[in-house]
Amino acid sequence: MAREDKRRDRRDRDETPEFADRLVAINRVSKTVKGGKRFGFAALVVVGDQKGRVGFGKGKAKEVPEAIRKATEQAKRQMIRVPLREGRTLHHDIEGRHGAGKVVMRTAPQGTGIIAGGPMRAVFEMLGIQDVVAKSLGSQNPYNMIRATLDGLKKEASPRSVAQRRGKKVADILRKPEADVDVAAEA
Repeated sequence: MAREDKRRDRRDRDETPEFADRLVAINRVSKTVKGGKRFGFAALVVVGDQKGRVGFGKGKAKEVPEAIRKATEQAKRQMIRVPLREGRTLHHDIEGRHGAGKVVMRTAPQGTGIIAGGPMRAVFEMLGIQDVVAKSLGSQNPYNMIRATLDGLKKEASPRSVAQRRGKKVADILRKPEADVDVAAEA
């Protein structure tokens, strides 16, 4: 019995790197039965470490706290890592799609802040992004908006990963194209 307690304590300690969570939406659903109505709740939660990892989950239960707990557990299991530039913004502009939902996310200079709608704002805050401009086109359903946002964030590539994939140096990837034209003109 003592061995199981130690394992459980170790697991609890491992699962608690400072994750912040944000409740995005809660929905009350009802089922009509012979005696009346039975109510249930569905919760949508975004979880992140504010250092480049984020995930979302949904949970359903008869009571709100239980639905939130289930959603948070699912979100922690489905986290993705996103490379950030200077730890504050995106490396490049990206589009994300899910169903009828489409989102456009643009990198922004320092001091811009998070300019984005509700569910997208929650994702960016949990991710740790400080400067971004985003627009949601199409579906306003929070589930689809979050899925479209995460779809776009999965497509983001850092200069380091692009350079590694192409077998080049990071400096070659980041060099401006007009600099190549000037070098050619001098030769």
